[in-house]
Amino acid sequence: LFGLNSARFVKPSSWNVLGYITMNCATLGEAMGRIMPFEKLVGDMGTSRAEVAGNQVRLIWSCRHQRPDIRRHLVENVLASWLLYARWIADSQLSPSAVWFEHALPEPVEAAQYEALFGCPVLFQQPCSALVAPLEYLQMPLRQADARLLKTLEEHAQAMMASLGDAPLALQVHNVLRQLLKDGLPRKEQVAQHLHLSVRTLQRQLQQAGTSYQQILDDLRQELAEHYLRHSELSIQGISDCLGFTEPRSFHRSFKTRTGLTPGQFRLSAQSSGKA
Repeated sequence: LFGLNSARFVKPSSWNVLGYITMNCATLGEAMGRIMPFEKLVGDMGTSRAEVAGNQVRLIWSCRHQRPDIRRHLVENVLASWLLYARWIADSQLSPSAVWFEHALPEPVEAAQYEALFGCPVLFQQPCSALVAPLEYLQMPLRQADARLLKTLEEHAQAMMASLGDAPLALQVHNVLRQLLKDGLPRKEQVAQHLHLSVRTLQRQLQQAGTSYQQILDDLRQELAEHYLRHSELSIQGISDCLGFTEPRSFHRSFKTRTGLTPGQFRLSAQSSGKA
């Protein structure tokens, strides 16, 4: 049971920046939702997905390796480390409703050896390998949530994802814009140059992906505006300048079109929610 027992030694640093991102989320469900977008930063051993069935959620891991002797240890390690890490960040000895494994129970091991770690029934030769847990677990608060640090970590993770060869072009554009926006409103030519593309090719490929340069820029500006209004002391004028608007009126108009609120109203609403 090498894979199962070695899960006891997994730490946040074992999962690269993803470990620290999940550690700073507000709830267990929020942390779980960060696994899928950023798991390639940990490695390419497999892929994760979540499925809801009734009042249960299945966190599924599909292993890429085909050799049974390697595959079993990897699957057991991933599912066990997920649970042990969730217990640590939630400061709770929670257990799933059940654990599923695709492989058969290895001889001469007994199921009780698995159940001692997972604290629930462990079933073998199932349709997939998964932790099956009550939906209510997703609302469990985490013990050291930090929204500001989470934002910084996600920015770093997005930049790392954009550097991967198979990262979607829209994500690459998003992250290049995030970097360039610090020095004023970027020109399309600058972004294309960073990505080693012509402007025409950039526009064509974004159109094929169902988006556009302007849409990505507008979405990024809105995302950053909401972040600054919630988590910074910057003035409305200062935020407008940071986002590359030529005048605050343009920022007000753009923000209200998207949210129905002026930036000032949004900040007051966010502050009231935080106090509540």
